[in-house]
Amino acid sequence: LFALLLLVLEWTRPGLPSPLRPICDLRVLNHFIQEARDAEVAMKSCREGCGLTEAVSVPQTTVNFDDWEKKNAMEQAQEVQTGLWLLQQALSLLRTSMTNSELNSHIDNVIRNLHSITAVLRSLNFQEYTPPASTVGPEGTWRVSTSAELLQVHLNFLRGKVRLLLLDAQACQQEAS
Repeated sequence: LFALLLLVLEWTRPGLPSPLRPICDLRVLNHFIQEARDAEVAMKSCREGCGLTEAVSVPQTTVNFDDWEKKNAMEQAQEVQTGLWLLQQALSLLRTSMTNSELNSHIDNVIRNLHSITAVLRSLNFQEYTPPASTVGPEGTWRVSTSAELLQVHLNFLRGKVRLLLLDAQACQQEAS
């Protein structure tokens, strides 16, 4: 009887607080940032077959914290998703123009990481991003003409706006409390 009582108590006891889901764990983002940094370092050492064939639009990476905090979560997510989309387009163009096979693996990895971040945002219930129908670049962009500049923008975007969005995501805040 005592053993049965222990079994029932074990089944009905309140669960331990669950750890943060990986989507809310910034160590995942830190891993993506490190891989972006590795790609940037590899690109700086590249001498041949690693350039862009044309200038590409990229997101602004500077953050005006007053403006950022005035935006609601959906506006912040839209800005980040627009930036991720621009970076995916630019990095895909870089990937097709590069002939350096060692760097191709870095760029492939960076593109996969951008897709993972996009999936993370979807899992946090942010509205799906729809690319613009027009060929005019979205607001808040600028153009870069070298692969080194592109990878620097990518790294800064992850360390800045993406990190801010994930830090303040409502789903992550609920789990942390």
